[in-house]
Amino acid sequence: MTRALEKVLNKIATAAESAGRPPEDVKLVAVSKVHGLDVITPVLEAGQRLFGENRVQEAAEKWPALRQKFPDVRLHLIGPLQTNKVRQAVHLFDVIETVDRPKLARALARIFEEEGLRRDVYVQVNVGREEQKAGIAPEEADDFIHLCRDELGLTVAGLMCIPPAEGDPAPYFDLLAEIARRNDINILSMGMSGDFETAIRHGATHVRIGTAVFGTRPGY
Repeated sequence: MTRALEKVLNKIATAAESAGRPPEDVKLVAVSKVHGLDVITPVLEAGQRLFGENRVQEAAEKWPALRQKFPDVRLHLIGPLQTNKVRQAVHLFDVIETVDRPKLARALARIFEEEGLRRDVYVQVNVGREEQKAGIAPEEADDFIHLCRDELGLTVAGLMCIPPAEGDPAPYFDLLAEIARRNDINILSMGMSGDFETAIRHGATHVRIGTAVFGTRPGY
């Protein structure tokens, strides 16, 4: 196992145990965006199987070849999805974490039906109500989840958020957890390299970590 991956997994386990939760309740989504096969392959060889990518095109260039060698990989889309990329995305990804508007939800439902596919989706909630960020507003989340589930037949398996960069993220994690409770949703994708331990204390089931696993991204 790579040293960085082992360190992250140990921190996740420690945070879970400190919160009175079994370590296996929290899954690492290793965010491999911008990294090449030479960086990703050692992490795969160490046993990591759950990865997140931000862009459909980048994933299309990297993951088909990797999946031939590691067929049990599960790939999550964690970046914005344009409606014209939906068909390609549902063939590449196992989970779409960034469903954030009715137009996208309807496009997914249509493509799933046309392609005879089924994928779990997560609803992205803009917990900080930040104009520059994607996500459904918290006060609109219940109605949007109802639309996705009951009208469009999507499998809404989880919720996802990115809290404001400044300040304490805990209230935002609690907000997402409360929306999940109201809607009988068990998966909470929240927490990144800088705040994942806080997220775990507040109920995260999936933490999206890139830099701590793979190192600084090229060009950053």
